[in-house]
Amino acid sequence: MTLTAPVPSPPGNPGSTPARPPGPAGPQGTARLFLARTAGLADHRAAYGEFPLVPADALIEQLRLADLVGRGGAGFPVWRKLDATRDKAPHRKTTRDPSKRPVVIGNGSEGEPLSRKDETLLSRSPHLIIDGLLLAAAAVGASALHLCVSAGTRQPLEAALAERPDAGQVRVLVVPDAFVSGEATAVANAVEHGVSVPRDHTLHLSESGVGRRPTLVQNVETLAQLALIARFGADWYRSVGTPDEPGTRLVTVSGDVGAPQVLEVAGGTPLSSILAAAGAAPGSLRAVLIGGYHGTWLGSEHLGTPFSRDGLRMLGAAPGAGILIALSAARCGLEVSAGIADYLAAQTAGQCGPCVNGLPALAGMLARLSRRERDPRLPAEVARLAGLVDGRGSCAHPDGTARFVISTLSAFEGDVRAHLSGVCEVSHGRA
Repeated sequence: MTLTAPVPSPPGNPGSTPARPPGPAGPQGTARLFLARTAGLADHRAAYGEFPLVPADALIEQLRLADLVGRGGAGFPVWRKLDATRDKAPHRKTTRDPSKRPVVIGNGSEGEPLSRKDETLLSRSPHLIIDGLLLAAAAVGASALHLCVSAGTRQPLEAALAERPDAGQVRVLVVPDAFVSGEATAVANAVEHGVSVPRDHTLHLSESGVGRRPTLVQNVETLAQLALIARFGADWYRSVGTPDEPGTRLVTVSGDVGAPQVLEVAGGTPLSSILAAAGAAPGSLRAVLIGGYHGTWLGSEHLGTPFSRDGLRMLGAAPGAGILIALSAARCGLEVSAGIADYLAAQTAGQCGPCVNGLPALAGMLARLSRRERDPRLPAEVARLAGLVDGRGSCAHPDGTARFVISTLSAFEGDVRAHLSGVCEVSHGRA
């Protein structure tokens, strides 16, 4: 069984392959999300069949059995989110006012600067996403449906919606290309108020979101996977991957590899296999950043780790939104990390002290360390500042940034010692 599958080239390009009819048992192998020959509805139906009609209880149960978790970063069980949203919704028989029924939002904003999976999926398989959105909305009894995307994916999505008489109620909203725009409360805020900034909240969105209505926000890849499970069932979904990490997921591989790309991989595929599929030469890497800019650095000694929740949890990491950023053995991890921390400090909503004051101070301290300042207090001060911002912001942006910075100190411990003595392990230069 193939563990990784490159996203097929668009029709007419080298490497394109025709779609295979799914049959009653569903598509076989790892390539699942990009079987349609084009983004059109006819090719979508040829690849996957007609839209599935699944009762809400049956769909939620299949999602539970499949163990599908969100693909936007948090990794929360999808069935629980649907069940919680439906549980908070007013009963249809007693409340006919659509303005009180749930809101469902497909999140394709992809604020992570090096993630390309949602963009690729929206451009190549928009009908799977639309299917998933409609199925989720029916399951929770929603009366308002939205798809939040970046400007670059609006056209293919609207073209797909124009082919769908059953999706006339879906509204497309373009959100800014900013790191915090993809956070769930920021997406809900954009739908309700037109402002893509996170909001401090004491209630879950499933209880009180857009217009104080129960609100379900799901990543677009999550919706596409949901649509496949609705068609072919939990057993089919679990036929690839591992027992603790079933199914497939999209992974964006970038950084110091020969062929940066989006791959569809089986759950539990070793990091080394994913990186090799993107052109990383054996022994060429010193580390990989798992999960994007809010993720965790792992050294090359851990590249045999399975890309799974359980496998990565033991190392303090998580799959996140499916992002791997490779770092060559010829590059300084502290210098690269300082650049990322500086970016994150600038990508705030400006709503709370930890973001406005804490993150720039944290980034500045890491930058001093990357410049090889010979102050032995620097590592402890970086850790202290990370502790001050963690858990104290209006959203999770300070937490993710602190986690990334702490992982930098751990993964590049040798670099830290070298920089404090005025040299760099990679450049061998002296400050």
